[in-house]
Amino acid sequence: MPTGAKLIGALTFAALAYFLSDLIKPLLPEGTPVGRLSDINAVVGFLMGWKVMGKGAGRTYRQSLGYGFTTMAAIVFWCLLVWSGYEMLKRSLKLYYDGPMEALQEMGQLYVDYAKTVAAQEVILPAVIGVLFVSWLTEYFARRWT
Repeated sequence: MPTGAKLIGALTFAALAYFLSDLIKPLLPEGTPVGRLSDINAVVGFLMGWKVMGKGAGRTYRQSLGYGFTTMAAIVFWCLLVWSGYEMLKRSLKLYYDGPMEALQEMGQLYVDYAKTVAAQEVILPAVIGVLFVSWLTEYFARRWT
């Protein structure tokens, strides 16, 4: 059932994911096409904000922070999975792999490589500050609209 907390959680985590994606772009190797990176990550942020943060809002501010960090972990997990899967599919269409198991193993390696790129101080500190603010904001509106 749609609630104000779910809407605020979805919108704010979408904005946070978009902002953090823009911080990641300079960390990518030179010449990496970024295309729709921010947009797709914002969609993932919207969905996770709705499903995870929105569902957990309305209790206490401390629990809201926990749900906020859980939401950010879910966003990072799904974004890395989407982008490593996308890269694996692009490579497999060019017949880069000998079989499906090699493709899946390479996808796992891409996931780890992307995670290492994202785990930079330039991204983690703004992410933590953003989660604190977005969690507080979602909890505030959850209390106000219920």
